[in-house]
Amino acid sequence: MISWEQLAGRECGLYSLPRFAADSGLDLAAVPYTGRVLLESLLRAGEPERAALLGERLARGADPDLEMAFRPARVLVQDYTGIPLLVDLAALRSRVARPGRVNPALPVDVVVDHSVQADWAGRPDALALNEALELERNQERYAFLKWARHAFDGLRVIPPGRGIVHQVNLEQLATVVATGPDGLLSPDTVIGTDSHTTMVNGLGVLGWGVGGLEAEALMLGLAQPIRVPPVVGVRLTGAVRPGTSPTDVVLTLTRRLREENVRGVLLEFTGPGVDQLSAPDRCTVANMAPEYGAMAAFFPVDGETLRYLRQTGRRERDVALVEAYCAHQRLLREGDGPRFGRTIEFDLGGVGPSLAGPSRPDQRISLSELPDSFAELSPRPPRGTPLVAEGDIVIASITSCTSTSNPKAMLAAGLVARRAVERGLTVPGHVKTSLSPGSRAVTEYLRNAGLLADLETLGFHVAGYGCMTCNGGSGPLNEGVGEAVDREGLAVCAVLSGNRNFESRVHAQVRAGYLASPALVVALALVGHVRVDLDREPLGHDRDGVPVLLRDLWPDAAELAALEARFITPELFAAGPGPEAGWEAIGAQQGEVFDWDEASTYIRNPVYVDAAATGALRGARALLALGDDISTDHISPVGAIAADSPAGRYLSERGVRDFNSFGSRRGNHEVMARGTFGNPRLRNHLLDDGSGPGDSGGATLHVPSGERLPVFEAAERYARTGTPLIVLAGRSYGMGSSRDWAAKGPWVLGVRAVLAESFERIHRANLCAMGILPLLLPAGRSWASLGLTGHEEFDLALDGMRDSGEVGVRAGAVAFTARAEVQSAGEWDVLLAGGSLPYLLGRLAKLDKLEKEEQR
Repeated sequence: MISWEQLAGRECGLYSLPRFAADSGLDLAAVPYTGRVLLESLLRAGEPERAALLGERLARGADPDLEMAFRPARVLVQDYTGIPLLVDLAALRSRVARPGRVNPALPVDVVVDHSVQADWAGRPDALALNEALELERNQERYAFLKWARHAFDGLRVIPPGRGIVHQVNLEQLATVVATGPDGLLSPDTVIGTDSHTTMVNGLGVLGWGVGGLEAEALMLGLAQPIRVPPVVGVRLTGAVRPGTSPTDVVLTLTRRLREENVRGVLLEFTGPGVDQLSAPDRCTVANMAPEYGAMAAFFPVDGETLRYLRQTGRRERDVALVEAYCAHQRLLREGDGPRFGRTIEFDLGGVGPSLAGPSRPDQRISLSELPDSFAELSPRPPRGTPLVAEGDIVIASITSCTSTSNPKAMLAAGLVARRAVERGLTVPGHVKTSLSPGSRAVTEYLRNAGLLADLETLGFHVAGYGCMTCNGGSGPLNEGVGEAVDREGLAVCAVLSGNRNFESRVHAQVRAGYLASPALVVALALVGHVRVDLDREPLGHDRDGVPVLLRDLWPDAAELAALEARFITPELFAAGPGPEAGWEAIGAQQGEVFDWDEASTYIRNPVYVDAAATGALRGARALLALGDDISTDHISPVGAIAADSPAGRYLSERGVRDFNSFGSRRGNHEVMARGTFGNPRLRNHLLDDGSGPGDSGGATLHVPSGERLPVFEAAERYARTGTPLIVLAGRSYGMGSSRDWAAKGPWVLGVRAVLAESFERIHRANLCAMGILPLLLPAGRSWASLGLTGHEEFDLALDGMRDSGEVGVRAGAVAFTARAEVQSAGEWDVLLAGGSLPYLLGRLAKLDKLEKEEQR
């Protein structure tokens, strides 16, 4: 154990929170732990007065209502967001006099985990085939990433095949206490370009997801301007009942917290129930913070955190450092001391087996409600073919950071598989099964426990180490299934152990998606459809014709605990895999400035770097008129590119045969613009025929001509006449992933404002970072209730909006005042400059100019 005297041998070793509290008269025990981390950040930035003000407000449970500059210890990105981010930095380098100025000012980790797809599944060689195909498809992207690794300082790349970014963060990257280059100790904090960065909150590491544009500013030395939101306590009581999984807890909590409207707040978990959750359980809960709308979901450091660090192979001296530092800084959880202005009570004992679906993560249902939930989505009588029918499960995937990081959940799935195999149950042929572990350690402990073979017997072979199905990389359906679905117009389903099930996210041909624990994924795969009450009806019949119920296969808590104690050992995590030959063989450019190939269909010099400052919006047209709950998957699809879509035709015209995915093409604005608003399930009210909006299939109405066109072609026609564009939307616009292409794509199409009833946190910030105005409609009013149809010409009065926060809108005979949803002076600076990249380019140009003047 490291003593405090050893830790604080140097006065400059840390910024002491207890000393600050004593000097300022602050009751530190009353301040939520989340707030204590923010206080330390302010002290480190040399802002004790602001820290005192924030501490005083938090200690009495008041709304902080305070703007601060947040500087994390590190930045974490994955390849789908990280490569576009690095493309932007390369573009900045190519536009400044001193390219070396464009360089990360803090450590950056890139984990390559999003590009692998489940093209092959349900067979022993699926992993090898998918990884080979991934390297073949992504040679150009990975060569660019290798160039960036050598060109930029402080950039570390974790190659493909190592695991999902958030589990890699938990198992390898998170230190809980960070040591700076000057030896200064501070809390480990992280900003990530993936919305589920919050997963590490379960280890007492404060962090959240942002768009790549915000991360770029951080990498170039700017702080993230935030207005500190309220810190809301979630007081956990009771204990999880036997037979209830961590996934059941988080799905139930997601529904409850959405109902409590915690959008944008900092959540902190407190109460006696916290002790009932293991560190992986806490991380499962923290993972889905974006799904319940919170900025972060923080579990303070305690003995369970230290146990997890030891279990995952951290060095004892590093764990001792964490304990000593957190104890001194009053960051170790103790009792129910903090004061919250608002506390939500949640009884863990009230949680039962759960699913979420068919199209949103907060649609929590019990097992018995599953058939009715699908019937509401597809009320017509079931129909189909001998191969596949309506309501059939065509994808069953154990995947995603949410559950595959949790040994209890994965071991439970293995035990259900074992007992199913023992009873002679099998998975129907129309179900595509896959297993995508969060890390190689997961595969090892399943193998060591003898459970991997049972999962494989049911078709759950390891398909890859990445997001895969959860992120839309689900590959084609089983042979003949996709063709039958399209031919008969069938509503079919997916079940996955993930965190998102928005329409068409998992697969374009799948109508309904259900989130479930890994064990329930196995159980539903055995049934093969969702027309079943799992509480009462059998999963199938064994070799003797005896019905097999779910409870017959379900493991008990003691059995799981024994397996975890025996097979989850530090040795699994201590040594990672060695270099992979295919990755090492990829060549790359050299030099500090990237040599752009304008013929590339993967990496292009982006156009939005040179955006003009935000100007007047007069005579604007609505490109789309949308409803509630529009996700970033609706705006910027991530999965397969259809051959007959604008993006598919663009690639075909350039001789491309393997389109790969939209996620892999994010370094090319030409492809991404053509895919924007191209989700086949997007409902566009401009095409409403009077019977209610149907799926628009990526089309819209070009209002002046009255023609129905693909969204991209309509935007092109508006651009030729110099017509600015807006988007009308409802509540929760931009929910879901952090993808900045959901803002970049609309900008490339010419969208300069979005008028909505409410915005999700990350997407709102991304709009500002692209110079697109996020405007709130008058409280309690939708665009339709204001009398708008979307066919009007819109004039937006932008003069003085920074001072007043208001924008006058006139559309035909309708006039109203919208509020600019811009939350800090820093955001205004970026938005009015035309976006973060023009803003950064302007700052760099000023530095170059000053340097030239000094040289004279």
